[in-house]
Amino acid sequence: MAFETPQSYNDPHTTPSTVGSQIRIDYYYRKALVEAAKEMYFGQMANVRAMPKNMGKTIKQYHYLPILDDRNINDQGIDAAGVSTSAGFVANQTIVKRVIEMAAPATEGGMKYYFEGLATDAVNFAGAKATAIAEAEGMVWAWCIQQGYVAATTVDYTTAMVITDAAGWVNTVMSVTDDSMVNYGNLYGSSKDVGAITSKIPALNEHGGRVNRVGMQRIELEGTIAKFGFFDEYTQESMDFDTDADLLMHITTESVKAANEITEDQLQIDLLNGAGVVRYAGNATSTATINGSTAAGATEDVVVYDDLVKLSIELTNNRCSKNTKVITGSRMIDTKVVNAARYAYIGSELEPALMRMTDYHSERAFIPVAQYGAATTVARGEIGAVHDFRFIVVPEMMHWAGAGATVDPTDEICYWSTDPTGTDGNVNVYPILVVGDESFTTIGFQTDGKTVKFKIKHAKPGSDISYSRDDPFGETGFYSIKWYYGFMLLRPERLAIIKTVATL
Repeated sequence: MAFETPQSYNDPHTTPSTVGSQIRIDYYYRKALVEAAKEMYFGQMANVRAMPKNMGKTIKQYHYLPILDDRNINDQGIDAAGVSTSAGFVANQTIVKRVIEMAAPATEGGMKYYFEGLATDAVNFAGAKATAIAEAEGMVWAWCIQQGYVAATTVDYTTAMVITDAAGWVNTVMSVTDDSMVNYGNLYGSSKDVGAITSKIPALNEHGGRVNRVGMQRIELEGTIAKFGFFDEYTQESMDFDTDADLLMHITTESVKAANEITEDQLQIDLLNGAGVVRYAGNATSTATINGSTAAGATEDVVVYDDLVKLSIELTNNRCSKNTKVITGSRMIDTKVVNAARYAYIGSELEPALMRMTDYHSERAFIPVAQYGAATTVARGEIGAVHDFRFIVVPEMMHWAGAGATVDPTDEICYWSTDPTGTDGNVNVYPILVVGDESFTTIGFQTDGKTVKFKIKHAKPGSDISYSRDDPFGETGFYSIKWYYGFMLLRPERLAIIKTVATL
């Protein structure tokens, strides 16, 4: 007995359904793919100040300099007669002091360093002056070598000054005195020289007297806030007839994500521009001299283990505390011991340089986070540790495109940017940004003091606010978002950058 073929769907791509054609023959997943929210990498390190209402848009704070700090230069160390006092020196002795100021270019933080030469002689002022000048210039010369601006073979202060001048540094002679030492209120500054400190310890005799008066100085820190925002418009029909039923939800979600990322970008820019410690990888002495080619015997300026060790020493001297504690041994298999460390931010382009890095003993220096992560709290984006630094990879980490030395693209081994003709190029310069504790603060307005508060206004089509002379039918709605952002640099000496290239 034969039966009729039942109603069949068939394969609509080749054979129509027996009931008729199909409008939709594909699988539709209603939930549109939503990109994961961007993490806040820099905000997690910030101290925060909340700006109250009715107090203007500027926030100020005093920072008192330590007495034993070479930045504490003042004229308060005088006696009742207005004559400068000497800290423990023999009366009527000729004392000569020279202070040289080295100021970084504004593009690299503008940090100032002071170097003091001091000499005493009861009768020979010319000799004392020469000694003080030589001492101060020798300190500057040694510092230039330590910072990598000149090679150890550089033979004199004058040559060092020519090179640092070319790199944008400004050197200024602060003082030369030929009567008695102007105390400046800070005793011996930040000197570590045994002789200098011994001669400046504020000794007192049996009768005391008005001697060894010190002074103090404070500097004023300032930050401002500004308002930012953007908006989007849409029609009622775009919501009613769009294939995605959740389109409005995605519009509002993406707006908040974008605002969050913009505030992170603003903070990153302020940190990069505010760093008080700037070093260069390899043989470079400035951003423009960072090389990324091996042509003509040159060496690419890629960050190495020695660069990180020397940067850590400088940050320690700047009293920059470490963000993390020592990770000690563990019975867990393959767990590594990690130093107490500071966090350093890098772009993904620098991961290969870290992973291939070796220490002074030709051993692998990079410790992946997987080998110590179970024994500690891991920061967002953390990938591993080298020496006294734990590295965080920021997908949106900025760099200076084409800011390095000019190279031949055919010989290029690092990331670079071409000129408009495409025939020549300059290497890109990438930062390793170290953010120390209490180095900066973000400023919020009408927030909880910890997060950015976005003020959102959503006027749907058909709502009272959507009707206007421009749209009398109320068919168009809008979605706006605005916020305040502010930044204040607290201790630039605790913000550091190593500028380097990234190898292909």
